[in-house]
Amino acid sequence: MAIPADTFPQHPGVWTLEEVLALPEDQGGRVELVDGTVVVRPAPTSRHQRVLQRLQIACYDAVPADCEPLPGVNVVLGGARLLIPDLAVVTEPGADTVYYKGDELLMAVEVHSPSTRAYDRALKRQLYQEAGVPFLVFVDPATDPCSAVCLELDGGEYRESAHAQDGRLTLDRPFPITVHLEGTGY
Repeated sequence: MAIPADTFPQHPGVWTLEEVLALPEDQGGRVELVDGTVVVRPAPTSRHQRVLQRLQIACYDAVPADCEPLPGVNVVLGGARLLIPDLAVVTEPGADTVYYKGDELLMAVEVHSPSTRAYDRALKRQLYQEAGVPFLVFVDPATDPCSAVCLELDGGEYRESAHAQDGRLTLDRPFPITVHLEGTGY
C-alpha cells in the first residue's frame, strides 16, 4: 500500500536521525530509518493488533521488574538506524524518552504483516543482530495456527531457541512466559 506523496514530507538526499525524530508523530504509518533511507509502513491489520495485544498482556505479568514491555517505541541501533518493533522489552523501566538505544533492548518482537514479512525476516533481523539485541521474536499471524519463533543471540548470530506449537509460544529465556497467540482467552 503506497502512502500518497502529499502525506509524507519531501526531502532531498539522505535523512538523519534528528530529521526523522523531528517529524510529526502521526505520519499515517510507522516511519523507520535505515542508513539514511526512510521506510514507511502502513498501519497494521486488526489480526496483527490482536496478536500484539496478546503478547503485551502476557508480557506485563512475565517481564522482570528491571525491564518493561512497550509497544511501538523508537529504537536507535546506531547513527542512521531507527526501528520501531511491534513490542520492545527494554531494560530502562519507567524512562521518559523519545527513543531507546539498542543496548537498552532485551527483546524485540516483530509481528509480520503481508507487506513486512521479508523486511522483518531479512533486514530487521540483520540490524537487530548487528546491534547485539539479545532476543528477537517473529510472529506470523497469517499461518494457521499462528506461528512464532524466538531467536537468541549466540556468538554474534541468532539461533532459534523456541518456537510456537499449536498457536502457543512458551519461552524459558529471557524470562518464563507462555503466550496463546490466538483464540478467545488471554
